[in-house]
Amino acid sequence: MDWLPLLSTLVGAAIGIVATVIADRSRWKREDAKDALRLRLDVYTQYATAVKVLGETLRALAEREHPSDEERALALREAFRASGIAIASERMWLIAPQPVVKASNRVFHCLRGICDGYVDGTAVSSPEDRARWEARGKAAAEMRKLMREDLGVGPLAERHSPLLND
Repeated sequence: MDWLPLLSTLVGAAIGIVATVIADRSRWKREDAKDALRLRLDVYTQYATAVKVLGETLRALAEREHPSDEERALALREAFRASGIAIASERMWLIAPQPVVKASNRVFHCLRGICDGYVDGTAVSSPEDRARWEARGKAAAEMRKLMREDLGVGPLAERHSPLLND
């Protein structure tokens, strides 16, 4: 009996099976990488949005008249809590690489300092307030730069809010 045709058929089948397994594994890795990238994009977008909205909310509440200092403090603290930034921050801690987590944490603490300053009576646009906003703007710019690097997106050519260095 001639074993050569049978052996070549078996070798061809084995090569085909191995090639299919390798192709499927490669496709799975690409899809997994795309899913991870989409997840980080979602987390980064949620966090950056929470940062922006919370900042605007804190400033608006600080400019508004309140019946008392206690009412003002309560409104500011409630806005911070209700903003969703704590949840977005936790997602960041779970998903993002360490440089992005550190940068986002700096932004979080800048916003906490702005809120606490307003609670303590810091006037909007005072030198102390502007210094806090400047620090937040620099921290946010660094955070976005690191997020863009992680996502494989090039750097921005200009800022959209030069007044606050946002």
